[in-house]
Amino acid sequence: MTQTQLLLLPAFVHVALVMVIAACMGLGRVRAVREGKVRVKDIALDSSKWPDDLRKLSNNYENQFQLPVFYYAVLALLLVTGLADGVAVVLSWIFVATRLVHTLVHTGGNVVLRRFQAFLAGLVIIVLMWAWFGLRLYVIG
Repeated sequence: MTQTQLLLLPAFVHVALVMVIAACMGLGRVRAVREGKVRVKDIALDSSKWPDDLRKLSNNYENQFQLPVFYYAVLALLLVTGLADGVAVVLSWIFVATRLVHTLVHTGGNVVLRRFQAFLAGLVIIVLMWAWFGLRLYVIG
């Protein structure tokens, strides 16, 4: 595999994770309405009316479009500049692993401290990815 393929593989895994979360959320919402757990008019303007398990999925889905924005930006820049390397690939996999752990904690027991730890680990990895990119771009070559 090329460096490009290796770098993008974890991104495909993350996209798959987001699609699974979306599918579970969508199917769960349809089921909740059909089973009478919520009425459409009650959730039209107030998402807090969804059952807790669906709110956790929804919140996690939204989280997948926050910190990962920085991940996808650095991936694009690494690829455009031709600076993708083994370090970036390893950091990319670690970041996606933190997203998976964050999802499992968030949609499972939702222990806030554990969820924060997964978030913080992902944030540190993103900082390292950007720092590595900066070093490669301006210092190392």
